[in-house]
Amino acid sequence: QVQLQESGGGLVQAGGSLRLSCAASGRTSSSYAMGWFRQATGKERELVSVINPSGGIKYYADSAKGRFTISRDNAKNTVYLQMNNLKPEDTAVYYCAAGSYSRGSSTYDYWGQGTQVTVSS
Repeated sequence: QVQLQESGGGLVQAGGSLRLSCAASGRTSSSYAMGWFRQATGKERELVSVINPSGGIKYYADSAKGRFTISRDNAKNTVYLQMNNLKPEDTAVYYCAAGSYSRGSSTYDYWGQGTQVTVSS
């Protein structure tokens, strides 16, 4: 069992930055791929970025490329999402998830409760 807790969300103006953190606890959390997903009101959950267990392979959705950076510190059992140049369309609840590396949500077995990110124009 893996428990995930996100933090770092908040209200920011367009063009600003936030860094989300996801602290993992439980069995061998460092052996899982970690993904960041988001869900805006009235929309389906979508993948933002994913990182493999070693941190050597990363994927970004087109909406995140060039603005967001995913990283992980396995010694701290924490994964990060640095978000720069935020846009109002980035407004959503952001979730971290642990599971098998993929671009689909179905391979992720563990999910956090989510953290709200609101970007004002």
